[in-house]
Amino acid sequence: MKYTRFEELPVWQSAIKLSVKTYALTATPCFKGHGSLRDQIERAAVSVSNNVAEGYERGTTQELLTFLYIARGSAGEVRSMLCLIEQLPFSIDLKSEISNLKLLAENISRQLRAWADSLQNTDIKGQRYLNEKSRRVAQAETERIKFREELRQMQEGNIARLQREREQSRSQEAVHELESN
Repeated sequence: MKYTRFEELPVWQSAIKLSVKTYALTATPCFKGHGSLRDQIERAAVSVSNNVAEGYERGTTQELLTFLYIARGSAGEVRSMLCLIEQLPFSIDLKSEISNLKLLAENISRQLRAWADSLQNTDIKGQRYLNEKSRRVAQAETERIKFREELRQMQEGNIARLQREREQSRSQEAVHELESN
């Protein structure tokens, strides 16, 4: 699936969820008097979605990769801060929410890593570098790959059909041999 806007990206949507849930956590009375901790975790959570968006909008694969790793770092920062908060006495009633947020941040981190890994193995430089010629070349390569796959499937089908025919022929020969004896 090709995404045309960062808002369509599942990882961006998950990152927005992380921010919303982080703000819900820090809005609890437990965070009263812990303003710097609250501010830091909120900024880190918002940084995840913002860096995904900024990288996506930059237009080059290399810049996107850079921002994906920054977003991944921010997701790690959120998890680290949640581990700290979990150890603090004021958070005793927030264990479930903290655990859920840690899982969400970890899931986002995995998504970002998978996306980054796939981008590192591509020859596409990014939207900024696409022109009509490069689009035609990329389209031709996609069509070649599709055509080869169709040929492979046809070949496998033909091999299977020939094997069935050979087995039927052998069965018929065996029946004829038995009848002639």
